[in-house]
Amino acid sequence: MQIKEVATKLNISPRAIRFYEEKGLISPIKQAHNQYRTFTEQDIWRLQTILSLREAGMPLESIKHALAEMDEDNIQELRYYLELQRSVLVAKWLEMKQVIETTDHMITLLKVNRTLPLEAIYKLAEGSKTLKEQRTAWKDTWHYDELAPTHDERAASHSGEYTYYEDTLNLIVKWVSAIQGEHGLDLGTGTGNLAGKFIAGGIHMSGVDQSKEMLRHSQRKYPTLEGRLGNFLAIPYLEGVFDFVVSSFAFHHLTNEQQLLALTEMRRVLKPRGRICIAGPMSSLLHLSHWFEENGYLLKQQLIHTVIPIIYAVPIR
Repeated sequence: MQIKEVATKLNISPRAIRFYEEKGLISPIKQAHNQYRTFTEQDIWRLQTILSLREAGMPLESIKHALAEMDEDNIQELRYYLELQRSVLVAKWLEMKQVIETTDHMITLLKVNRTLPLEAIYKLAEGSKTLKEQRTAWKDTWHYDELAPTHDERAASHSGEYTYYEDTLNLIVKWVSAIQGEHGLDLGTGTGNLAGKFIAGGIHMSGVDQSKEMLRHSQRKYPTLEGRLGNFLAIPYLEGVFDFVVSSFAFHHLTNEQQLLALTEMRRVLKPRGRICIAGPMSSLLHLSHWFEENGYLLKQQLIHTVIPIIYAVPIR
């Protein structure tokens, strides 16, 4: 099939096809005597894949890597690139959602006050900007991809921050008291040790982590665990999916401001009566307590062995 036929078939321009060829994404056969391109069914499938990934917003360099993994039949790496793209899309969607909510607030102010004070505009815009900055400020400074192979060994050592690791996980499971048919989310799931305890009790679990290697280990250990690449500040799920959200030994990596945003994200993905349980080393719980009270949660707190804080929150209504 010639380039014009392919362009018509896929509803794109010949120029776009040549662009993808220049970028090394496709390599159609060129006839020796006139250098005309001949496209096989495989080439057309590859072009369609490129167009689909572009439509999803994936940058060209990531598409190039994804196609290379397809060529190598490396499902794990291909899934990683798709998960990464999904994570980016969720963050963009949340950013747009925040812009819409800010605009709605402005419209409401205008309806009620018949005017839109400059101070109100500034306050709303600044709040939207702050949320965006908090989400984009998330960086992996702990190199968890490198730590993944030895994570379970360190956790089993019961030393340092993992001194009361097993007791902490067991208490989370006890307090949440999940029942058959519920769907839980483990944020910062790591190698899946907390999620695995719920799975052992017959509970459907999903796990989110910023580290692809941590997720690989967790899904090797617990094949039924639905793992997704992402973080606390842009949870890669839509609204109202989970009956409960848990997190252990991960929440303390966030700043106080990011922790409040993370709680808002947890509430977004929870069902109306969804509950939250967080445990691990944390310097202060006062700002968290205020958030839960202001958002209609009944809070239960305790220090595990007088050292590790655990909080459990259930909506009052």
